[in-house]
Amino acid sequence: MEKQSNKANMVASLMSVKQKSGKTFSQIAEETGLTNVYVAQLLRRQAQLKPETAPKLKAALPSLSDEQLHDMMEAPLRSYDPNLIQDPTVYRLNEAVMHFGESIKEIINEEFGDGIMSAIDFFCSVDKVKGVDGKDRVVVTFDGKYLPHTEQKSEHMVSRLMRKE
Repeated sequence: MEKQSNKANMVASLMSVKQKSGKTFSQIAEETGLTNVYVAQLLRRQAQLKPETAPKLKAALPSLSDEQLHDMMEAPLRSYDPNLIQDPTVYRLNEAVMHFGESIKEIINEEFGDGIMSAIDFFCSVDKVKGVDGKDRVVVTFDGKYLPHTEQKSEHMVSRLMRKE
């Protein structure tokens, strides 16, 4: 529980730095070369800050302390608050994935074969565009590496091969 409390305090301090900067996630993303969602993930301690990106983030958010940057470079406790689903935006995103998920899965299988989209080797962004009717629209892009399911042949199983040596 202490780790969760520490994370909550860290997130609050990072979000305060962002708020005081007056910058949006998209502005910070543009300055750092990251996606806007990844910047949000970093500041919410859902992603690890890489050493080569730290100077760019510090330049975009000069109020970040060295201690905060150091903490952001540690592997994060990737978690979520189960009550988050009650937020209407999160609920609707979940609903959209659940509603379209089976069709998306079918198309992935049809286009790529039997496999999945990685959520590890994965990019995500949110963009604002004008629809054909001139109204604002939200574009959420999931860009994940395709991972094929493998046929599990015992002759390819390294742990079994090691036993024979």
